[in-house]
Amino acid sequence: MNETTGTYTIQTSSSLGKVLLVKVEKSQRFPFLESQWFCSKITVSTPEGESLLFPCHQWLSNNEVVELRGGKAMKAFEDEHPLLIEHRKNELASKKCFFRWTSINEKLPHHSDFTVSNVPADARMSISRFLESKKALYVGILEVMLKGMLTSEENWQSLEDIKRIFWTRKTQISDYVSEHWKEDDFYGAQFLNGVNPCSIKRCSELPSNFPVSEESVKPFLEDGSTLANEIKTGNIFLYDQKILSGIPGKLYHGEELQVPAPLCLLYVNPEKKLVPIAIQVHQEPSEKNPIFLPSDSETDWLLAKIFVKNANMITHQAISHLKNTHFLSEVWAMSLFRNISAIHPIHKLLIPHFRWTLHLNTQGREFLLGPSGTFATSAIGVDGTLELMARAQDELTYTSLCLPDDIGARGLESIPDFYYRDDGLKIWNIIHKFVQAVVGHYYRSNNEVVQDSELQAWIQEIFTRYFLGKKSSGCPEAFQNVEEVVKFITLVIFTVSAQHAAVNNGQFDYQMFIPNGSLLLRKPSPTTKGQTSMATILETLPNIGESVKTVVLLYVLSQDYSDSVPLGSYPEERFQEPEVKLMMMKFQADLSNLSNVIKARNAKLEVPYTNLDPSQLDSSIMK
Repeated sequence: MNETTGTYTIQTSSSLGKVLLVKVEKSQRFPFLESQWFCSKITVSTPEGESLLFPCHQWLSNNEVVELRGGKAMKAFEDEHPLLIEHRKNELASKKCFFRWTSINEKLPHHSDFTVSNVPADARMSISRFLESKKALYVGILEVMLKGMLTSEENWQSLEDIKRIFWTRKTQISDYVSEHWKEDDFYGAQFLNGVNPCSIKRCSELPSNFPVSEESVKPFLEDGSTLANEIKTGNIFLYDQKILSGIPGKLYHGEELQVPAPLCLLYVNPEKKLVPIAIQVHQEPSEKNPIFLPSDSETDWLLAKIFVKNANMITHQAISHLKNTHFLSEVWAMSLFRNISAIHPIHKLLIPHFRWTLHLNTQGREFLLGPSGTFATSAIGVDGTLELMARAQDELTYTSLCLPDDIGARGLESIPDFYYRDDGLKIWNIIHKFVQAVVGHYYRSNNEVVQDSELQAWIQEIFTRYFLGKKSSGCPEAFQNVEEVVKFITLVIFTVSAQHAAVNNGQFDYQMFIPNGSLLLRKPSPTTKGQTSMATILETLPNIGESVKTVVLLYVLSQDYSDSVPLGSYPEERFQEPEVKLMMMKFQADLSNLSNVIKARNAKLEVPYTNLDPSQLDSSIMK
C-alpha cells in the first residue's frame, strides 16, 4: 500500500464572509476503485489576516462529505448561530447512531458493538503498526516452531531449558528474573515494581482465616521482635486473593484444575527489603492447606510462591490490565464520541488519548476472550475469567482507580523502594497541573461546569455504562465543580498512559520466565509439607507448548513500535488557541524533566524501574 502526503492550497478572490463550516468531499477518481484519503486539517486565511483552523484528522471515502467546524473550542451553551447549533445537534445524533453499546453480560462494563471487520477507519491501528506487530508475532512463532516447542505437550526437563525459549529475544530484566526469581527479597520487590503493583496493603490485623502464629514467623523477624509488634509498627503487608475463592477451574484432560486463592504475608525487614514470610494457598485453613514458611524445604517454599504468582498473573491480566485499563478506556472513548462535540474543548483534549482504543479492544475481545483465546489457556478458562472480572466490578470504587487515593487507602505511603508509587504520583501531579490549566482556561466558574450539557452527558454515561449505575462505586454521576472535572480527566489521561504502561510494558521482562508467573498450573498445591521435589515443580508448570504460546504473546505486547505517540506529544493540531499550545509545551517540559530524574535514579539500581519513565509512555493504549 503506497502512502503519499501533500499540502494543497486553494485561493479565491471572492469574499467568504464569516466562515462557520467547511464542507469537504472526496470525489471518486476512478470508477469501481475504492480509495481513502486522510485529511489532516484545513486552514482558512482571510483577507483581514485571520487564520482559522478546521481540524479534520479522519479518513474520507469515495463521495463522502464531511462538514468541519473551526475556530476556537466552544462549549454547547456558548453557541449562538442557529447553523452551528443545528450542526452540533446533528453531529451528536449521528454519532449516537454510529457508536452503539453492547455488553458481554449484565455484570460487566459495556463496550462498542463493532467487530474487527467494521471498526471505523479513523479508529483502526495504522498499517505500519499492524505489520510490525504481525512480524513480531510470526517471527516469535517461527522460532519456537523451529525448535519443536510450539505444539509440544512434553514437560520441561529443567529450569535451565525454560531460559532457552528464545535465542536472542531477551532483556536485561528478563535475564535478571531467570537468575534471581528464587530470592525472597526479589520476589517481594515485584509486589511493588513488577507488572501488578496494585495488589498489597498494609496489614493492621491478621485475617481470621490466616492463622499465622507468632512462633512460626519469629525467625524471619528482627531479633527480639514479634509479629504483633511489627504489625503495630507498620512493617507487615498482606496479599489476599480471596476474589478467586470458589471460581471453578477449567477442565484439563478431563479433570477440573485447582484454582489458588492465596494469602501471603510480607515483611519489611531491617534491611528495608519486602520479603514473604508466610503463604497459605487457599482461603480456608485446614490440615490439607498448610501455611508455608521460608524455613520449609526449598521446593515446598518455591511451589507456594509459584501458586501465589499464578493467582497474581490471573488477576493481573483479567482485572488490573484488561478490565481496569482497556475496558475502562473504551467506555470513556465511546461516551466521548457519543456525547461531546468535536469542537468542545474536552473532546479536543481527550481524543488523542483514545487513538486505537476501539480497534485494540474489539480485537482483544476476540483474541483474548474467544473460545480458543488466551484466557482459555488459563487455569480458570474464559468463563472463569468473566466471573472474576464480574466480581472485581462489583467491588470497584472510583477512588481505587485514582492513584493518590489508592496508595493512601492501602497504607503504602512510606514503604521503601516503591518506584511505581514514586514515579506514578509525580506523573499524576504533572498531568493534574496540565489538565487544571486547560480546564481552567475554558471553565471560569463551577456554574459553567453544571450547565455544560455535553460534559454532564459524558460523565452520566460513564457512570451507567462502566460503573453500571452503582452509587456505592463513588463515581460521580454529574460534575458539580471544576476540580471534579480536573480530577476525572487526570484519571483518564493517567490511566491510558502511565497506568497501562505499568501493567503492560513489563510483562515480557517479568513473565517470560514461566516459574515467575503463569496463567496455568497443572497440579494442585501440596497438602502436606516435605513431599515435593524439583520434578514436582516441573510437572506443575505448563508444558512446553503451553508455555511458549504465552511467552510469544507477551513479547508482542511488550514491544516498542515505530509509530508510537509519547505522552505529552500532540502531533494532530486541534487547538488553535495559543494559550493552550503553551500549556502543552509546559506539559512536555515537565515530563522531560521527570524523565531525566528517573533515568538518573535507574542508573544506580540493580533492577531499574523504567515502566513509568515518561519517555517510554504512550499517550494512549496502543498495545
